Amino acid sequence: MKEIVEQALVQWGMEDAEWSLVAARENHVYRVRNGTASYALRLHREGLHSAAELWSELQWMSAAAADGVSVPSPVATKNGEFLIEVDGIHVDLLDWLPGRPLGATGARLETENQTATFKAIGREMARLHKISDAWTPPKNFTRWSWDCAGLLGDEPLWGRFWENPTINGEDRALLLRFRDKADHELLRLESSLDYGLIHADLVRENVIVDGDKIRLIDFDDSGYGFRLFDVATTLIKNREEPDFAQLRDALLEGYRSERPINTDQLDLFMTLRATSYVGWISSRLDEEGSSDRNTRFLETARELLTEYLD
Repeated sequence: MKEIVEQALVQWGMEDAEWSLVAARENHVYRVRNGTASYALRLHREGLHSAAELWSELQWMSAAAADGVSVPSPVATKNGEFLIEVDGIHVDLLDWLPGRPLGATGARLETENQTATFKAIGREMARLHKISDAWTPPKNFTRWSWDCAGLLGDEPLWGRFWENPTINGEDRALLLRFRDKADHELLRLESSLDYGLIHADLVRENVIVDGDKIRLIDFDDSGYGFRLFDVATTLIKNREEPDFAQLRDALLEGYRSERPINTDQLDLFMTLRATSYVGWISSRLDEEGSSDRNTRFLETARELLTEYLD
């Protein structure tokens, strides 16, 4: 990756900049320091998104940033390009947002005044949804869809969760039972559910806290989807907090201060989110730490599935 980074930085006129790897999961992300300015250089994983999908993501982020949502803004190369290709790898550059992540998965939250923070998260999430609804995507805009097929179809976006190779027969039966019931419910309800562009991955690491400001990063999983899926994604990662009920209520209060949302089906979307992680980890079981993550995902899914089906 070193040669790709160096070749890419030349395109932005930053060949003398300092850079270091900060994340290597779906994409390789590098922090680039060029004088007093910092940027995020993203080397996108081959085959995950097409150039058209990546370009659409950058356009949406630009529109959100222009309307006041605190998200990264794309930076053009010397030739005015926002997305380039180096040795078959798609590369882009974003401005670096100040602040620190809300927390890390699996650890207790240590944020001061957590209720106020979650209220602010809900407000910023709602502003993203509201601005997205008012925005007219350009021609050829394309992103994947977290719709009924994307969540429960034959080829869900994050994998066939009912075929996770580590599950036993009882868990498989539970997952299939849920899939059948949830598919029926979504088909019955989808025309009445709030649907549009969503971030789809507002976990702790992608929520940046900067004083009283909330910033949203990493739109790699973004696309069209149910707005409750965004809410569920944030909440499911905080279920183990002792004050989870207060955090949930604060997030929803903040959201509703910007736009309405019907949460009657929140339990369904919490469970849908849980099963998606069981699918996601299935193709990553050889990665470091995957065994613990898989166990955690299965335990969460088992608990939520049982509650929902009962």
